[in-house]
Amino acid sequence: MESIVQGGPVSRASIAKQTGLSKQTISEVMRQLEDEGWVQEVGRTSGHVGRTAVTYELVPSAAYIVAVDLGGTKVRVAVCDLTSKVLAEVTESTHGDGGLAIVAQIARLAQEAALKGGVARERLRIAVVGVPGAPQPETGTVSLAPNIAGFDTLNVAAALEDALGSDVILENDVNLAVLGESWLGAGQGLDNLVFIALGTGVGSGLMLNGQLVRGASNAAGELGFLPLGADPFEPESLRAGAFERVVASWGMVARYQALSGTTAAVPVIFQKANAGEADAAAVLDETARLLACGIGAIAAVTNPGKVILGGSIGSRSELVERVRAALPQCFPYPVTVEASELGSHAALVGAAAIGLSHLHNTLFGTDIPASRISLPPANAVSMREALR
Repeated sequence: MESIVQGGPVSRASIAKQTGLSKQTISEVMRQLEDEGWVQEVGRTSGHVGRTAVTYELVPSAAYIVAVDLGGTKVRVAVCDLTSKVLAEVTESTHGDGGLAIVAQIARLAQEAALKGGVARERLRIAVVGVPGAPQPETGTVSLAPNIAGFDTLNVAAALEDALGSDVILENDVNLAVLGESWLGAGQGLDNLVFIALGTGVGSGLMLNGQLVRGASNAAGELGFLPLGADPFEPESLRAGAFERVVASWGMVARYQALSGTTAAVPVIFQKANAGEADAAAVLDETARLLACGIGAIAAVTNPGKVILGGSIGSRSELVERVRAALPQCFPYPVTVEASELGSHAALVGAAAIGLSHLHNTLFGTDIPASRISLPPANAVSMREALR
């Protein structure tokens, strides 16, 4: 299956050469996979001396993946096939009641996306759900998610499996984003990569030596809890994080109010700064300085090849440019900083990556490390184009 996923369309002789298995064994395996609907004939080889050979590729519709990006303000759900092609996507404001209300919302949106894409519900084999916090595999709960009520006490994984009727994998949303950027975005070809999402909250996904870093309790990269910015010993800093309190959206709104004496939402602050208002520009400058400090803290520990900024605030060019200017003032060696290429869909692409890898690895009985992502090459993937 690895040979077919990476090199399809491919002949049986080529698979035998790549795997070291006999042609007879490959013929028997291919016959079984074809009978079960996982692979299909797509043509014959050409340009070779001698007889042509039948070539095979994965059947895209053999199974489908539900990719979910759950945020504090929006939830996005997409259904994609085994080649990562997106059949449909739906988006809604996140249900304000949290807990089971959000579980029901995700299940409903998954069904809507499946119907929109012409996919029968029973063909949805796995759902990968990106959550703004740290999933706990032992309990199914999600910790460090102050923007999603009730997930710290609810067995979210079990509730979603019951509601969706399929296997569910919970993953930190920014971890998914760094996987997405590594696969199809601005991080292609890099083994050491950091993705920082800045919006309602702030978090980071870390990839070191080609592997996603989760930590002992899936809390690696919880940038909001850096003990800088606000007083880390204040009770509110234990809930929301000292760094998040000052660098994310609420901190920007509070800074603008303190400077100008008026209240403005973050998009309005950007508009005012672009129009030349000094108070709004000062808010962006200070936010960039704070974010540069956070990047410096991560870079000092991980030494990434690139830092990618995403989220509704982090990906704004006005902020990216300011961060690039501020970082050399607080950190001694160069760090490449770029805006996300995948934008708001980075976590969905990462969710598809996890889902594809899981299906490829488990449906066919392969026994490889969970940290390894077996994915089609980027030039054969249509997800990025389908999501835009």
